[in-house]
Amino acid sequence: MLKQHLQELRQHATPLYVYNLELLRQTLKAAKQEANKYNFHVHYALKANANQPILDEMRQHGFGADCVSGNEVRAAIENGFAPQDVVFAGVGKSDDEINYALDQDIFCFNCESSHELEVLNELAEKKGRTARIALRINPNVNAKTHKYITTGLEENKFGINAWELDSVLLLLNKLPNIRLIGIHFHIGSQITDLTVFRNLCTRVNEFQEWFEAHKIQLEHVNVGGGLGVDYYNPEQQPIPDFSAYFSLFNQFLELRPGQQVHFELGRALVAQCGTLVSKVLYIKKGVTTNFAILDAGMTELIRPALYQSYHKIENITSEKEDVRYDVVGPICESSDCFGKAVMLPETNRGDLIAIHTAGAYGEVMASGYNLRNKVKALYL
Repeated sequence: MLKQHLQELRQHATPLYVYNLELLRQTLKAAKQEANKYNFHVHYALKANANQPILDEMRQHGFGADCVSGNEVRAAIENGFAPQDVVFAGVGKSDDEINYALDQDIFCFNCESSHELEVLNELAEKKGRTARIALRINPNVNAKTHKYITTGLEENKFGINAWELDSVLLLLNKLPNIRLIGIHFHIGSQITDLTVFRNLCTRVNEFQEWFEAHKIQLEHVNVGGGLGVDYYNPEQQPIPDFSAYFSLFNQFLELRPGQQVHFELGRALVAQCGTLVSKVLYIKKGVTTNFAILDAGMTELIRPALYQSYHKIENITSEKEDVRYDVVGPICESSDCFGKAVMLPETNRGDLIAIHTAGAYGEVMASGYNLRNKVKALYL
């Protein structure tokens, strides 16, 4: 797709995030179609990409908003998401963030500790409101993904552990401005082994039985997100297998009558529609390798430095014989490297390099380190 727009790309300064809105729409349509088969509710995780055109597409396709900060809640509301479609998660919500969400009367707070419940009750009481909450439970399920994006083990900071639930229920009975409407889980991100989600279903079913034994009826079950994408073959698999994903939960979740199921997808919806385009500044001959030094760095895409993640890298302007390069950025950190031993057509100053599958956790995590200019975006 990018090669078809080379002339237009050359008119823009780099580094530049380029978004394929048609691919985004196809992805959202596919996800919505499969979720609707089972009357599942999908909330878009704003932390993946909070650009206004992206949010507009999410809203227009009927997705809710999954937020992990007060400003994300504000962005969702200001971009037209209905408050009843907004959920607010996060292990460290500030008083100001909670108060804003209470004022908006959002659908649900996903709460992660007893102390948070006490603070939420106190703030809601001052406003004469009742806060609807779901307990985020740590199911102790291994997501089999990178340790930095695994969130469902007891060693992680997220959620309430199973052995805390008795004391949490006792506490809830003393909090009149809190109404428990559901339970919430999220075990990690970039999960490509669907058996992990089957294991999650087993644990959710066990917790459902526990609440039922305590004579508590839950209206909502939120199983989070985490569905991964294909970073290695983005052209061959631009849209995740939403059919397999949603049908698995339909098959293995044991729901009670009237219960609604919620999902929080981010990466799976937006990752493939975004590409970071960068210009080659210099070619440097090394002792054991060549370096292709780009004008984009970890300030524009931090995932390789932070998670040692792979992104497919392509020279979209050269058709020469392949040469091996370490593709690096200009930032004064040795970790500022997009890929080592990458085979690219012989590359020269001024060539355009595409770093694919960058629509999620790319631009939204950009920083001004080294006093870098803010990266711009182009929507095609």
